[in-house]
Amino acid sequence: MGRSADVTDRLSRLARSWDEAAEGYEQYFVPRFAPWVQAAVDALHTIPFGTVLVPCCGTFPELELLAPRFPNRRIVGIDLSTEMVRLAGLRAAGRPGVEVIQGDAAALDPAWSAAAVVSVFGLQQLPDPAAAIRSWYDVLRPGGRLCVVYWPEFAEETGPFALLDEVIDGRRDRSWEDALIPALGGAVVERDELVSYPMVHPDAAAYFDAADRSGPLRATALARGDEYIARLRASYLAKAPAGEWIHHPQARLISATKPPSRAEAVPPTS
Repeated sequence: MGRSADVTDRLSRLARSWDEAAEGYEQYFVPRFAPWVQAAVDALHTIPFGTVLVPCCGTFPELELLAPRFPNRRIVGIDLSTEMVRLAGLRAAGRPGVEVIQGDAAALDPAWSAAAVVSVFGLQQLPDPAAAIRSWYDVLRPGGRLCVVYWPEFAEETGPFALLDEVIDGRRDRSWEDALIPALGGAVVERDELVSYPMVHPDAAAYFDAADRSGPLRATALARGDEYIARLRASYLAKAPAGEWIHHPQARLISATKPPSRAEAVPPTS
């Protein structure tokens, strides 16, 4: 069954938003998100032989950690955004066995038969996160490992993320998060926990402008227009503290393995 017009429109807007945000995302958010990327890759402590897939790879910061940890592997990043794929391609240039593909990471072809799937901060943006995480699990070969890190609806009680949620709309729907673990039926879920690290922003304006121009607010800006964003910014800054802003947001980390089949038990490798 094909996607609805609403989902297709949302994906198109999402791709356009990240095309516009890509350069700034690499500069502002990639360094700040690095500890969570490290945590996700560290969760792939043992995997069978085979390809490592990175859906929603963005500019592909995972590659810097995956390449030395899993030498002589095929490592493939997949992203919907043309500009993200371009920047990811620059990061992958000159690395044998590494490639970047533009495509819909929400529905992977099971023919990949991957040893591992790792994705950081992409799941929460997709139209149907439960279907996506199931798709990512289904591409694993027996013994393969999945690690997903994403921003939950409530990543912090106070801080830049919480204030942005408040000024946009204080009501948040968590039902999609409740569906993630049930979607992994048959998997061995090894970890399901919140992972927190400190993050620093020069001030509230720096964070808001980065979120608008180079982050998740870009899609909202495309959908609702510049006047809406200007009003939102004024409300945000009126409520925000002055000066440097340090917070400790919590991301959810889910790590699961596909049980080895009797016919295809594969000894793990580091």
